Amino acid sequence: MEQKIVLITGCSSGIGLSLAIHLASDPSKTYKVYATMRNLDKKQRLLESVRDLHNDTMDILQMDITDQQSIGTVQRSITEGRVDILVCNAGVGLMGPLEAQSEDIMRGILEVNLLGTIRTIQTFLPDMKRRRQGRILVTGSMGGLQGLPFNEVYCASKFAIEGVCESLAILLQQFTIHVSLIECGPVNTDFLRNLKKTEVTDESVEVDAHTRHLYEMYLQHCEKMFQNAAQDTDDIIQVSPGLYGGDPGSVSSLQVLH
Repeated sequence: MEQKIVLITGCSSGIGLSLAIHLASDPSKTYKVYATMRNLDKKQRLLESVRDLHNDTMDILQMDITDQQSIGTVQRSITEGRVDILVCNAGVGLMGPLEAQSEDIMRGILEVNLLGTIRTIQTFLPDMKRRRQGRILVTGSMGGLQGLPFNEVYCASKFAIEGVCESLAILLQQFTIHVSLIECGPVNTDFLRNLKKTEVTDESVEVDAHTRHLYEMYLQHCEKMFQNAAQDTDDIIQVSPGLYGGDPGSVSSLQVLH
């Protein structure tokens, strides 16, 4: 049986890392995984996890989804010449009072979470359309369904991804291409540690005292929530449509748009 070719973004940690390991370790060798990440200096965790796995089921490639040339280089590096399953998982977070966010930081969040995802889909979609088959999975967030305090820009990016996926699914049903949006709540990943947190201790930042107090309380709340209520990455990937099947109710939210 011909292997399914899977490209996953954001594989240095979290859901992308776990998904790449699970698919590459499938004993039937059903999948050939192209695991990508922006910074290959962070590939050690993935390498250690797949050390004893099949050499013919995974390649690790550098890809920056904010750079079209980088995405194109990866596309040309796929020896099979196609991607059957595209997993757009790379993303970044931003937390803090809105009035303290710089325009550069806000642009950076939108560049990765929204435009980077669109850019990646744009690159691999034409071939899926030509072959009239394929599957696109996008890691969204509960922040794309409801607003979260001190997450205004992050939520804006995820609300936008919701619109992209819903709109795309309407068209792609004409091409037998399936779109799935996995909207996770708290997950045991490096997300909370890696997100950009606005420092409001600097008096030069124009944030009133009450907002500063609420922000500190919210940070404490988030720490406790991730400690006590976060799901494991395996809970998410086991219900990824087209990969494992399973009960969508076991993740915070799962939309199989088509």
